[in-house]
Amino acid sequence: MEEEIKSLNFIEQIIEKDLSEGKNEKRVHTRFPPEPNGYLHIGHAKSICLNGGLAKKYNGKFNLRFDDTNPETEEEEYVKSIRNDVQWLGFQWDNEFCASDYFDQLYEYAVQLIKADKAFVCSLTSEQTSEYRGNTMIPGKNSPDRDRSIEENLDLFNRMKNGEFPDGKYTLRAKIDMASQNMHFRDPAMYRIRKKHHWRTGNKWNIYPMYDYAHGVSDAIEGITHSVCTLEFEVHRPLYEWFNNTIATKYRPQQIEMSRLNITYTVMSKRKLMQLVNEKHVSGWDDPRMPTISGLRRRGYTPEAIRDFCERVGISKRENLIDVSLLEFSIREDLNKKAPRVMGVLNPLKVVITNYPDDQIEELEAINNPEKPEDGSRMVPFSKEIYIEQEDFQEVPAKKWFRLAPGTEVRLRYAYFITCQEIIKDASGKITELHCTYDPASRGGNSPDGRKVKGTIHWVSATKGIPAEVRLYDRLFTAETPDKGDVDFKELINPNSLQVIKSILEPSLAEAKAGETFQFERMGYFCVDKESSAQNLVFNRTVTLKDGWAKQAEKN
Repeated sequence: MEEEIKSLNFIEQIIEKDLSEGKNEKRVHTRFPPEPNGYLHIGHAKSICLNGGLAKKYNGKFNLRFDDTNPETEEEEYVKSIRNDVQWLGFQWDNEFCASDYFDQLYEYAVQLIKADKAFVCSLTSEQTSEYRGNTMIPGKNSPDRDRSIEENLDLFNRMKNGEFPDGKYTLRAKIDMASQNMHFRDPAMYRIRKKHHWRTGNKWNIYPMYDYAHGVSDAIEGITHSVCTLEFEVHRPLYEWFNNTIATKYRPQQIEMSRLNITYTVMSKRKLMQLVNEKHVSGWDDPRMPTISGLRRRGYTPEAIRDFCERVGISKRENLIDVSLLEFSIREDLNKKAPRVMGVLNPLKVVITNYPDDQIEELEAINNPEKPEDGSRMVPFSKEIYIEQEDFQEVPAKKWFRLAPGTEVRLRYAYFITCQEIIKDASGKITELHCTYDPASRGGNSPDGRKVKGTIHWVSATKGIPAEVRLYDRLFTAETPDKGDVDFKELINPNSLQVIKSILEPSLAEAKAGETFQFERMGYFCVDKESSAQNLVFNRTVTLKDGWAKQAEKN
């Protein structure tokens, strides 16, 4: 029993204690409350996995709530993408709500606070409000409007709602303590005038609640028991509790803070991700280089891999930086178990087998997955002309080079032994093709006389292979922490984060459908892109077979 308790993260420990004490009527009710002003990223995936997982573990409920209090930045496109991402990750919410569902109720609660002399209408501009607020060393000053009569505040707030004033003319502020050490207690704004069209409520409202007010009260309205957020909201917790205690809502959600997810070579700020999209540094929110869930999905990441990654990262109170190689490890582990093996030559070099019959095409058996023989085999065509990878040949071989070189023999995977006899070059000296001979007795890659051949390379028939566009994606930034320091993060964009090449693939891939993933033997894992068609196959590299960056770092 003691070992089981130790394995719980600190949030689970809180929940276990609450349940043992009969708190919240022994309910567990969590929520995922995104603002619909952008696409979800891998950091949101951690929150979804946590909140959805806690509800499932404790037989509780899980809400999806759109905190849609800012009509200037919110769009239904984002709402649809969020729903899709949550379901794709493997979670189904019990209830879907929006903060806008509660606009009438939030307004009435604000009226209650005015009547209790706990809120007032303020005419200070944003600049003046900032000046009056003071700082951590200097107490703030009361607004000149703080002592308005309750009647005048009610009248002004009603007129704000009715649209009688322009944007910015007034705000409704909570009346708490301008000398508080917690800056969020210094008479925070509850409502501002925004005459903007809302994606759900249209033009009904001329005023919109501030996030700090609407978020906590929405949790209370829904009966949320454990409100999990990231550490930057820790200083907001007293205000979260003040609103719910002062309004005297039926339920008292407990806010619990955890560290946010930070990953190397990645930016997680929604504002910065928006910049990348709007300034065309990437092709869109689902660009496979983006850390968005839609981008990862398009790149070939699976929900199982992302859930595994979130589990490995764990839950803590301490901010830390997670190496992106852990995310890559999770997808390799998952695809290694499920991605069919195929052969594809990314940078083709033609090989002519001079002693092979000119018009002969034979079908050779290729194992679908050497680690899972039960997956069976497939037939691949072999012909006089084939393609191999350019990197599998060296005219002047390096020490311990076991692949193809002049006069050396290698094994073609599932096929034959070949020996390079001649190099053909163009006028500029570039190698255009190799002339080789094959050993007919080595069919299937077997040694006919026991001789040992150390090198094995993959290939594709030049006669039967199919062309494809292959997009080689790498990390979007060259710096480990691109959003830290004085340098503009956009100056750290990796110029080689995307390379588009023309490749040759085995013909079994001719009917591959968007979203399907494969392991190109020796080359990595690849996914069929949504832009792919029968006329123009497009594959995205999900991840290499090994962590190339780590190997390079060791060399340096």
